[in-house]
Amino acid sequence: MKKATLRIATALGAFALVGASLAGCSATATSTDGAAADGGKIAFLMPDLASTRYEQQDAPLFTAAVAELCPTCEVIYNNADSDPAKQQAQADAAITQGAKVLVLDAVDTKAAAAIVQSAQSQGVAVITYDRPIVDAAADYYISFDNEGIGKAIAESLVAKLKADGATGGLLIVGGSPTDNAAGLIKKGMEAGSVDSGFKILASYDTPEWDPAKAQEWVAGQITQFGASIIGVIAANDGTGGGSIAALKAAGVTPLPLVTGNDAEIAAIQRIIAGEQYNTISKPISIVANAAAKTAVAFLKGEKPAAVVTLYDTPSELFTPTVVTSENIKEIIFDGGIYTAAEVCTSAYAAACTALGIK
Repeated sequence: MKKATLRIATALGAFALVGASLAGCSATATSTDGAAADGGKIAFLMPDLASTRYEQQDAPLFTAAVAELCPTCEVIYNNADSDPAKQQAQADAAITQGAKVLVLDAVDTKAAAAIVQSAQSQGVAVITYDRPIVDAAADYYISFDNEGIGKAIAESLVAKLKADGATGGLLIVGGSPTDNAAGLIKKGMEAGSVDSGFKILASYDTPEWDPAKAQEWVAGQITQFGASIIGVIAANDGTGGGSIAALKAAGVTPLPLVTGNDAEIAAIQRIIAGEQYNTISKPISIVANAAAKTAVAFLKGEKPAAVVTLYDTPSELFTPTVVTSENIKEIIFDGGIYTAAEVCTSAYAAACTALGIK
C-alpha cells in the first residue's frame, strides 16, 4: 500500500454550496438514460443497497448538485447491489452511452482497478468516491477521512468507558474486506483502541458490510466472552445495528457501548433511545457537492487541483463529527441534517423530548 500524504481538508464550514462556488458555469443535471445532452454525461456508480445512504442521500444529492452546475448535463445512476461484475458492466454501459466522467464508489476496490484503467484508456475521467482504489491511480478522489473516522469513533467510546470506570474488553466489527475504505476505518479503530487499556477480545471484517453477518458474528462472540464485552467498535451504522440486534437477542443488559458511522436515521433513533453510543455525522451533501463540482470541471476539460494526494491520486478529504446523545440535538437537528418529524416517531417521542428534540 502506497503511503498517503497526510494533509487533510478540515474547513467544512468554508465549503461553499455548489451553486455559489461555480455560479459562472452554465450547467445542472438530470435523468438516467435519455439522449445525449449538450453538457455531457456523468455516470454515478454506487456499490450497495445494504447502506441506505446511497439511494436516500448520495444519488439524489449528487444529481441535484450537477443539475445546478450544469443544466444540460445528464447523470447516469446505477447501484451494483454488492456485485463487482455488475458494477463493471454498469461502467462499461455508461461509457457506451457516452459518459465522459465516472464517479465510482467501488464494490470491490481491488477489482475496480480494471474499471479505472479501462475508462481512462477510452479518455474517460474517473473520480473515486468514498472508497479509494489502490491498484490504479484515478483522476481524483473525494471522501471523508476514513482513517480519521475509525479513530474518532473508537476514541469516543474509549473515553466514555474510562469515564464510567468500566472493566472488560472490546470487539472490533470492521467493514467489507474488499473495501479499501473499510481497511482505513479499521486501521483508525485499532489506533483509537489498541493502547486504551481495554483488551481487544476479537476482530472481524464484515463481508459486503452486511448487518446480518455482523449480527451473526457478534452472537458467536457473546457465547464466547459473555459479560466481558463492554464495547463494540463497529465501522458503520449497519454493522453497529447488527451488533446491537445480537446483544438484544442474547438478553445482554445493560447493553455495551456500540459505535457507528454514517448517521443513518435508524442509528440516530438508537442513540436517542440509548442503544447505540455514537455515530459519525458526515453530511453527504459535502462530498456529493464536491464530486459534482469536480465531475463538471472534468467535463469542461479542466483539471482540478489536489488538496491532498492519496494513493498517487489528487484528492480532497473532509473531516466529520462524532455524534452522541450529548450533541445530537445540535449536530443533527439544529444542523438541519434531519427533522424531528423524520426521526421522532411514536416509539422515540418521549426520548426525543427528554433530549430537547422537537
